[in-house]
Amino acid sequence: MLRLTLSAAFALSACIASKSNAEIFEVPGQERELARLEELFRLHRVLGPDTTLWDPWVPMSVLWLDTTNAPATTDLRSVYRERLLRRRIDAEGYVSTQQHEGLAHSEGWPFPLWTQAGGTGWMFTVAGVPYGEGFGIHRTTTVTNWTVTGATTDALDATTGWTLRFDGADASLASPEFALDTHVAPFLRLKWSAHGLGPSSRVSLDWRADGEKEFPADRTLQLEGPSRDDAVEDVSVPMYRQPGWTGKSVQFRLNFSRVAPGSKLTLQRVFTAIDSRHNINNAVYIQACDDYARWSGDLDFLRRNVQRMRLALAWALREFKIPEKNVVSVPWIGHDGRSGHLINAAGKRTLKQGDGVGNNYWDLLPFGGEDTLATIYYFDAIRRMAAMERQIAHHPEWNLPGGPLQFEANELLTLANAMQEHGNDHFWVDETERFAGWRDAEGRAYDYGFTFVNNEAIYYGFAGQTQAKSIRDWIDGRRLAPGDTSTGADIYHWRFGPRATTRRNTETYFWGWSDPASIPFGGQVQDGGAVLGFSFHDLMARLEVNGPDDAWNRLREILQWFDEVQKAGGYRKYYADKTHGTLQGGGTAGGLGLDAEFFESVMVPQAMLYGFLGFHPRLDGCLIAPRLPAAWPRLTVRGIRLHDVTLDVTAEARHLKVQVHGQPARPLRLFTPGNEQSTVEIRDGVIEITPKL
Repeated sequence: MLRLTLSAAFALSACIASKSNAEIFEVPGQERELARLEELFRLHRVLGPDTTLWDPWVPMSVLWLDTTNAPATTDLRSVYRERLLRRRIDAEGYVSTQQHEGLAHSEGWPFPLWTQAGGTGWMFTVAGVPYGEGFGIHRTTTVTNWTVTGATTDALDATTGWTLRFDGADASLASPEFALDTHVAPFLRLKWSAHGLGPSSRVSLDWRADGEKEFPADRTLQLEGPSRDDAVEDVSVPMYRQPGWTGKSVQFRLNFSRVAPGSKLTLQRVFTAIDSRHNINNAVYIQACDDYARWSGDLDFLRRNVQRMRLALAWALREFKIPEKNVVSVPWIGHDGRSGHLINAAGKRTLKQGDGVGNNYWDLLPFGGEDTLATIYYFDAIRRMAAMERQIAHHPEWNLPGGPLQFEANELLTLANAMQEHGNDHFWVDETERFAGWRDAEGRAYDYGFTFVNNEAIYYGFAGQTQAKSIRDWIDGRRLAPGDTSTGADIYHWRFGPRATTRRNTETYFWGWSDPASIPFGGQVQDGGAVLGFSFHDLMARLEVNGPDDAWNRLREILQWFDEVQKAGGYRKYYADKTHGTLQGGGTAGGLGLDAEFFESVMVPQAMLYGFLGFHPRLDGCLIAPRLPAAWPRLTVRGIRLHDVTLDVTAEARHLKVQVHGQPARPLRLFTPGNEQSTVEIRDGVIEITPKL
């Protein structure tokens, strides 16, 4: 996964201050194993970067921890509250990826770069760009080949870029000529700032197609120019929406009118951009907001943010045609699910620039077209929003906003059920008895034995019972899927979790990953490698299908592996000689994702809370539905911060004991399975109940 070689752009935040040295998980007789689990939890209990990618994993893993005595800078709820409130959402409703600056869509994934795509561009400054000459990135050091009227060059500076001073009210900047296939350039990206343009100024863009000697008078695209003095703005202009943006293009021209004489414009970069937006962003943002709201009970957060959540969902429903198709169908250029590689009968490989663009965490793989993983995520986000809308309707005293963006809960649930019914059939591959990753624009299913897709289908409740059983029989090695490279016990070759894929893939990638066959199976995360964090979904799927004993046996194997790793001095020392596998992350390429920017590793211990204890926060309290292995007389989880109280929960086979520390500011109830009308109040003291089986 190429994204994982970009760790220089990330920095681990300060370790979370909490009662981290106190025992959180307790099971009599399992002290040694759980001590290692606590160690694993502490090791990965850090704040990841403020980006959308980790929204479905890190918040749910840390927001429940009691950090009431932590410094303000490391109080998890304060940090995530601010992050989620200021997460960028564009005017249409797309939630920004908010990764480090790249050279693709300004709000999308940092790559594919325009230089990888065969685009065109001018980098008047490369300050802040984490790519160098190895990616074909060079600073533009002369502008004499630009045709400038009505303005003069004030400076061409390596740090600030190209600054022009306007001579009069009208000006234009015409680029040098180029030869551009518009397929690899759905966007034009402008990073610029201005000073003194004036409120009446106007900016527009012209372009010439191949064979045109002049800029057509009827082909002008109005732009929103820099709006605030000296503020750098980074915009992606959707050229693909223009009827004339087809075939070959040969020149751009920026036009300025009604500008104040003496005002200035500074161009940092002008380049064409691949559509690198991720189709999962809106879903995972809703998941993170919902996790924060459920754990914190912060109604003021919802007053400020629920309309943004609704906008994010409304945009996705429309953009991906979910109500019409009952799956996520991605309309973006380069995202139709087809590979960026063509391999003929003789084995000759041809790279197709602009095709096979990734859509999510697995950024080298062309998830897209009709996307299984995205469909699963939106299935979950829609059900979460339905539950939230239902709670809002039931509690008018919360004073949360309604209005035209508000959804009707039953309509959302009907849609989710339709997605599940259609998706279970549409994405299922009868030959291998598992879900494909996606279907491309031509209807072809891509099935490389994606264990993460299938485990998450079970975890999110998307897979039917029969399908879930078939999936686990395959991953557990009880049945063989035809054509697989890894089968049986080898699926768990890396010990801490299943391989990400079980079938060798040398042909289905974005075009920039040009020689996948040169790396052996297991040498890359997305081709037979594995990610520690996603063992959480594997554990939860086992718990759901095989039961708690099987899930505990698997967790014990993970902890045995971790024990050996720690005795060797940690991940980097354990894997240093590469006999156990090769590590990805921290600037190195490899097959195993454990540390560095693999913040999702923190998920593994959450199987204790969400799985075996069955603890689920709600806006009006919590649900507890324990599923204990036979060898456990009881399970205790301490320091669960629910809204504004702290809980220590002990579960036995037919008994729950909840020690509540503090008095909630508003009424909270404790729910158990089949007890939706619970009258058990959560308040300071001890609650003891015998839940119904």
